Amino acid sequence: MSPVRWIGILLSLAGLVMVAAGATTWFTVQSQLADERITVSADADWFAGEKIDGPLTAYSEAQIIEKHALKASGGKTYAELDKEDPVRATVMNGSFLRASLFTSVVSFGIAAMVVGLGFVISLAGYALFLIGRRPATDPAPLA
Repeated sequence: MSPVRWIGILLSLAGLVMVAAGATTWFTVQSQLADERITVSADADWFAGEKIDGPLTAYSEAQIIEKHALKASGGKTYAELDKEDPVRATVMNGSFLRASLFTSVVSFGIAAMVVGLGFVISLAGYALFLIGRRPATDPAPLA
């Protein structure tokens, strides 16, 4: 078997592993979010009342948490609040919750990217495999 065919097979297999890993990551993050039984706040701009189990609902809830935290603090961020301000703990918890939700949004994005790249790599490997099956021909002399 030609080296091109072997490379094609290896690329195809690597791509399929990437597709499986990306899909597994997506569904693991989705399952973990769903297990928390969180719903998007009723006053959110998008997906109000829906279960948080995907990137869009997680992003929507992160946005409304920020809105609530800023309202509670009079528009000040955690860093802007005095260390003795009792609202500082609420704003800090909001920041932690937002960071967790944004981490899941990023995880969904990376998982989708890995699936897409895996698919493209598998196609490239398949193309190399097909090219490797063609018999080599001698180029015609240039005259």
